[in-house]
Amino acid sequence: MTTTTERDGTRPNPPLLGALAYLVMNLPIGIASFVFVVTTVSVGVSTVIIWVGLAVLALAVLGMRGMAMLERLRVRTMLGTYVASPYRPAGEKSRWLSRAKDPATWKDMAYLILMLPIGIAEFTVTVVLWSVSLYLTLLPLYWAWIPSDWQLVLWDHQVVHIDSWLGTLPFAGLGVLVLALAIIVTRGLATLHAVYARAMLGPSERHIAKLEGLSTAGAIDWSNEWPSSSVNYRPVTR
Repeated sequence: MTTTTERDGTRPNPPLLGALAYLVMNLPIGIASFVFVVTTVSVGVSTVIIWVGLAVLALAVLGMRGMAMLERLRVRTMLGTYVASPYRPAGEKSRWLSRAKDPATWKDMAYLILMLPIGIAEFTVTVVLWSVSLYLTLLPLYWAWIPSDWQLVLWDHQVVHIDSWLGTLPFAGLGVLVLALAIIVTRGLATLHAVYARAMLGPSERHIAKLEGLSTAGAIDWSNEWPSSSVNYRPVTR
């Protein structure tokens, strides 16, 4: 099986809705990936002396590669950023040893572990900004259904008491500003995460440069790595 590596030359430019959904999903995905990696690696290392740990560690490697593959697909689908496969071809006789020695395996593990703290930060910032912005922006629409003794409270302290519909307009204007900030921050965080995903889940620039150098020297025939886009039609004799 041949593992291909490429770069598409594009810069991350995630769409807003895809970026929003991606950042919100990072918290539950971060929790799941952290629990899986820490649990399987800990159990595998602690039981390797009785050989059971080897099977658990093999499961951990396969699981991490599978989760990393899904993460590349998620980054491409939701953030519009292609992340190439970085894995080295595994030998027939020492396949598991090759996977263990592959730096991409360890980068996958680091990425999946760091998804928890990064996911917490991205989820918190995204949800707070969008909640506050929508809460203030839409205040004139639902103000009529608010109880008469309603007051805006921040950290258990009354900020201001709104007693008329016109009094909601300044807060709606503030909400629009916060909404603009939320859009900028959301796309900014998604762009940074796309760059981070490429660095952690994709091939290194040094590895790509090495492959491109070999290709220039004629050591690699890239025509065999990707199928030709042209289609040759053969005439049919009737």
